[in-house]
Amino acid sequence: MYESLGLYIGGEWRAGADGRQIDVIDPASERPLGRVPAAGPRDVEAAIAAAEKAWRPWSRTPAWERAKIIRRIGDLMRERAAGFRETVAQELGRPARHADAEIGLAADQFEWYAEETKRLYGQTIESRLASGHTTVTREPVGVVAAFTAWNFPLVLLARKIAPALAAGCAIICRPSEETPVSAMLLVKCCHDAGLAAVLVNLLVGPASEITPLIMASPLVRKVSLTGSIPVGKSLYRQSADTLKRLSLELGGHAPVIVCADADPEKVAELTVPVKFRNAGQVCVSPSRFFIHRSRHDAFVERFVDLTRRLKIGHPLAEDTDVGPLANRRRLEAIEAIVADATAAGARLECGGRRPPEFNAGYYYEPTVFSRVHDEARIMREEPFGPVVPITTFDSVDEVIERSNAIDYGLASYVFTGELATAHRISGGLKAGMCGVNTYALAAAEVPFGGVHESGFGREGGFYALADYLDTKYTHFAAI
Repeated sequence: MYESLGLYIGGEWRAGADGRQIDVIDPASERPLGRVPAAGPRDVEAAIAAAEKAWRPWSRTPAWERAKIIRRIGDLMRERAAGFRETVAQELGRPARHADAEIGLAADQFEWYAEETKRLYGQTIESRLASGHTTVTREPVGVVAAFTAWNFPLVLLARKIAPALAAGCAIICRPSEETPVSAMLLVKCCHDAGLAAVLVNLLVGPASEITPLIMASPLVRKVSLTGSIPVGKSLYRQSADTLKRLSLELGGHAPVIVCADADPEKVAELTVPVKFRNAGQVCVSPSRFFIHRSRHDAFVERFVDLTRRLKIGHPLAEDTDVGPLANRRRLEAIEAIVADATAAGARLECGGRRPPEFNAGYYYEPTVFSRVHDEARIMREEPFGPVVPITTFDSVDEVIERSNAIDYGLASYVFTGELATAHRISGGLKAGMCGVNTYALAAAEVPFGGVHESGFGREGGFYALADYLDTKYTHFAAI
């Protein structure tokens, strides 16, 4: 695939206009998997021009025909699951046996929005004029751009491509340089699905060269980013000159509140596989644990026992539970967070080092701390890795206040057997999403997104379509 694919502009695979290439590194061995073309200024301009040319004919295509093409993209993803599974494992380091959930969720986006394409209803409002007729219609914004992170290379793109196509837009995608071929395989499904080919453009390369040109272009009317808070703030500032519409999904630091009436062992059993999936590199990962003092010891004992049993291994091995981190930056960041927690007096329950059995790769042992102070770095900054800080609380009001003490507001989780407690805590938490007795938040039909510094805008369900559509009011009158 590294030789046969590349940049994708105007329905064609191509090399970069400047002839440059970038290495894609295997996180399990730290060796190159291959090389891919790097986009330059001419490629960016070509992609914008291609998208601007394509979106109007697509928007005039009958909704049922658009729906067939969008659904076909999802069908192709399911048919090609084996290729996606291996590529994601190699580029990202996620165990291949865990990739099916992402493939299914990404395909679901196209299935869901294929149906929503048929439901972009308008509205009729009674006119104040006797001869009047008032309508409200929704029209595509035009060209949109998508910037995505590496931790979910398929679903993050699918969440942006599917609603853009459903709304009648064309899209320019800039995926992470760490996982470019995973993105290329998804775009190949768009290509093979038919007309959608000319509507989806793919640019791989340094963000410093691609992003400013897209943000400066008056033809690009909407931008959707999944990335870090600093990058989100930068795009926000850059959007001002052309007044682009933005959707920003920026990181989180999800509190997990285990109440006195919850079963601590069952919560631990539910949590460990979720927390260490994708080596903890998940924006909605449970990452700050507030355990009622009466349940703390039982929770920690069971959690640590299960964590010690996790198998660290190569992403392509069928028995691997935890693979390597995605890149050296994440490995170094986790080492710094662990060192800070240790220096701050937290108690190391397990992990806390690179596994000695691996001589290469960005591996780090699943790590659990207890007795963590709220002011420790690990409690205030998103760890984005296989590290767990655990602390205690005594009252509901206290834990709500402590959970809301930082500026993240993406996901949150509450475990309790009392309905009144569930409503009280979930209603008091500052977050765009809350799971009560579950970690299941991501689905094509529900709104995914955060508040405060975790961003704004939603992906999923009919809520996402609004950001890709302009609302037009027309008042007809007879003369």
